[in-house]
Amino acid sequence: MLILVRSIVFNVAFYLNTALWLVLALPTFFMPYWGIVEIARIWGKINLVLLRVICDIKVEIRGREKIPQGSLLVASKHQSAWETFALVTLFPNPVFILKRELQWIPIFGWFTIKGRMVPVDRGRGAAALRAMAERARYELTQNRQLIIFPEGTRRPAGAEPRYKYGVAHIYKKAGVPCLPIALNSGLFWPRRTLRRFPGTVIVEILDVIPAGLDEETFFDRLQSGIETATARLIEEGRRDMAQRS
Repeated sequence: MLILVRSIVFNVAFYLNTALWLVLALPTFFMPYWGIVEIARIWGKINLVLLRVICDIKVEIRGREKIPQGSLLVASKHQSAWETFALVTLFPNPVFILKRELQWIPIFGWFTIKGRMVPVDRGRGAAALRAMAERARYELTQNRQLIIFPEGTRRPAGAEPRYKYGVAHIYKKAGVPCLPIALNSGLFWPRRTLRRFPGTVIVEILDVIPAGLDEETFFDRLQSGIETATARLIEEGRRDMAQRS
């Protein structure tokens, strides 16, 4: 019951915080794109504070020193809505690949356009992939960090992975290093429920994959690295939850 009450309080605070920053961000429409990117970073940091204070969900970042400077392809495990705001706080100039439909949402969608997020139209197949890769390559030439979820959608913690080959195509076209990220956020912020469970979300930044590998080698290395580390973090997180209970 306590978890449920705290979760409800957090959700109310989360949406109020989001609404507040949507209003405060309106002047960024008249600024360069970095204005809304910086607002998104502040919004993400406040959400992390709300999680810690209300739901007792802390964050541990491992391997922060492995983040290189400059243009970078960031390939992260995706278990929860948590990483959609938390990961932007780790990088100075982040840009997401997202579903085109998200840009149709009033105000929020307009901000994603202003921030030069990279949309993908899943209904267009190979043509959409080519267009996305070209747009992604352009953003990377602007010294940005392109965040992509290789599975395309959230997967429950411990679920069988479903990586899509599009990440390898983007890697080849981009010509920049790739930073894999493993995490266990789905244990504490599960999808399709309002419950938020206390504990420590662990984010592990893995070794950089250099540019220039062939697509198959890159794809296998990326998936095996993220999944091996994620399985270990999930087990660690479950032990943490068991001790709390």
